[in-house]
Amino acid sequence: MESRGASGASSPLYPPIEPYDTRELLVGDGQRLYVEQSGNPDGKPVVFLHGGPGAGTSPWQRQLFDPEKYRIVLFDQRGCGRSTPHASAPDADLRHNTTWHLVADLEMLRKNLGITAWQVFGGSWGSALALAYAQTHPESVTEIVLRGVFTLRRVELEWFYEGGAEAIFPDLWERFVAPIPVLERSRMIDAYHRRLFDADPAVHRPAALAWTTWEASTLTLRPDPELVASMTDADAATAFARIENHYFVHGGWLREGQLIEDAARLRGIPAVIVQGRYDVCTPAMTAWDLHRAWPEAELVIVDDAGHSATEPSIQAALVAATDRFAAR
Repeated sequence: MESRGASGASSPLYPPIEPYDTRELLVGDGQRLYVEQSGNPDGKPVVFLHGGPGAGTSPWQRQLFDPEKYRIVLFDQRGCGRSTPHASAPDADLRHNTTWHLVADLEMLRKNLGITAWQVFGGSWGSALALAYAQTHPESVTEIVLRGVFTLRRVELEWFYEGGAEAIFPDLWERFVAPIPVLERSRMIDAYHRRLFDADPAVHRPAALAWTTWEASTLTLRPDPELVASMTDADAATAFARIENHYFVHGGWLREGQLIEDAARLRGIPAVIVQGRYDVCTPAMTAWDLHRAWPEAELVIVDDAGHSATEPSIQAALVAATDRFAAR
């Protein structure tokens, strides 16, 4: 695609923009969500669902959408980013942070903003949340764009967190298992859970850093030290690791295979699935399984990319999808 970068450097993204509206949304349970809107206030509504869970939003994510055509809604999900209370607090309580709390938050946000229906855009964990939301509220969704599909099936969690991906990244895996005693390494998610939710920062912070560094280091096809550094700030890493682990221990509060089995509920909603061929975090098997269950959704496999939406070829495919849907 042609360059849209403000600096003139080759980039598939639109130029940087600032929000025209920022607000807090009180969603109950003592939770306050950071919400922002950018682009065209009269444009096509789209909601961006960030990954993790627990990653929070970043300003560059606004650039995936034509600002003249889209009303772009970004928000930080419970416990992370600029939402409060933050999951990095030593006494963080995540009882009210589940998939179905977030689905309800999304619907409350849509109504609060006066939006009849919107495009739902989600990557990684955001793809799981997008599927859960759209299967629950299909009447509220005009189109769906997914990236790096993740559905919290046991095979997906075991591949990345219980040893499968060690076959590709044995050096990085060694660092990931280092904080865990040998006798606990047969159940890494559970072993990390005990440490991440220890109230002592001397226990949970090193565990959070190791968890987040493992994930950040495997996101891209080629190593990206800047991306790793951006994800390993102590507070952000703690919230990220805690929220992710909390969801994984509970299987996302989904029955096994639910998001793929219920894909029939999405019939009639135009969709594009963008998947990096060499995505180690959420391998292409899941996007393929979803596409087979939902053949109406176009599957775009990007042959020179891993998992991250910071990779230019992934960005190009995502912008092509949002451009296509902009006029609907």
